[in-house]
Amino acid sequence: MKIIRKLGSFFCYVIKVTTFVKDIFWWLFTKKRSIKPIIREVLFIGVDSIFLVSLIAFFIGIIIAFQTAQQLQAFDSVIQLATLVGLSLVRELGPVIGSLIVAARSGASITAGIGSMKISQQIDALEAFGIAPIDYLVVPKFIALIICMPILVIYADCLGIIGGFLVGTNKFGIPLGLYFRMTFDALSLKDISSGMIKSVCFGSIIAFVSCYEGFRPFSSIDVSRAVTYSVVRSFIMIIICDCILTGLFYFML
Repeated sequence: MKIIRKLGSFFCYVIKVTTFVKDIFWWLFTKKRSIKPIIREVLFIGVDSIFLVSLIAFFIGIIIAFQTAQQLQAFDSVIQLATLVGLSLVRELGPVIGSLIVAARSGASITAGIGSMKISQQIDALEAFGIAPIDYLVVPKFIALIICMPILVIYADCLGIIGGFLVGTNKFGIPLGLYFRMTFDALSLKDISSGMIKSVCFGSIIAFVSCYEGFRPFSSIDVSRAVTYSVVRSFIMIIICDCILTGLFYFML
């Protein structure tokens, strides 16, 4: 019964977020907007996340290379290391790891910022001046995440491949040209496009969940709880979305 109640509350939550998403898209397409707020959000969400994404993606590539090479050595197929690292990063790990990093860093910050405005009645002040909070606060963040996530994912893929390349060439003696040729020969347009579509979907989830949670607090205690919920629920919905999209791309389409 407890599991059923939790599933029921999760679906109710999804329905509430869906209503919130409808309002976002209504404001997105019914009003012209300045580019300055979007640039500000792009700098905060995208540029400020580069170091963290670089660090984690690079070492993820190294870890994948070491782990897969150990298994490939048993079959004398270490030459396939480049293929496995490239496909793993572009199809799955690049979009998922990149989005989880952004959800933990930028998503939590978005929730805390909006939540602080909510409890200090700044959102009420915006409404009193005839400014729609969703249009002013949420839409620029949504656009920025849609712009930043594909770029961050491509960047993470490249750094992960470079990490795998360092292991392949220095530890296992794979020639530089051969490593990159095998990497790019293994990647198809479907692999690259699926990664890009996933990055856009994951960025949308981060924007929807983090902003929605930001409007919920009514006290300072609620803000910290909302930040926790924002990160956890973003993670859950990203993984569920990844599972659905992977099934669609590689088993149904």
